[in-house]
Parts: sequence; C-alpha cells; structure tokens
Amino acid sequence: MPDILSVADHADMIVNGYAFSKSNDSVRVLNLNNRKCCVLSADGKVLETTMDDIELAIVQDYYSRNRKHLEES
Repeated sequence: MPDILSVADHADMIVNGYAFSKSNDSVRVLNLNNRKCCVLSADGKVLETTMDDIELAIVQDYYSRNRKHLEES
C-alpha cells in the first residue's frame, strides 16, 4: 500500500485529488481518496490501471488539460 502523504509530497502535480508523477516515459496517477491508480503514456494513453472506465476518462481529461504544467515541472 502506498503512503498517501509521501505520494502527495513527491507528486509533480495534483489535480482534484489525483496525484500525477512523472516516471521515465510515463505518468503514474493515484487517486488520493480511494487509492485506485493508473499509468499513462506521455501522450495520455492508458498502459495499466485499477480504475473503471469513467474514472479513467476523468483522469485522461485532467491530464490533457494540465499536461503543459506537468512538462514544466
């Protein structure tokens, strides 16, 4: 189980309860409320997930809208 405070502290970006962390050529996303997660490619495609389809659509939308902020960090 991930330590939520540690993940939040080390995240590159947090949007509405989702912690986004860059990792090599991908982005790891953790829902800080229910600990569901996914891994996105740099262009926003889902590589791995424990989220349902609706939550994935929300995460991908947050990522596409805020990608420039993540790239700047």
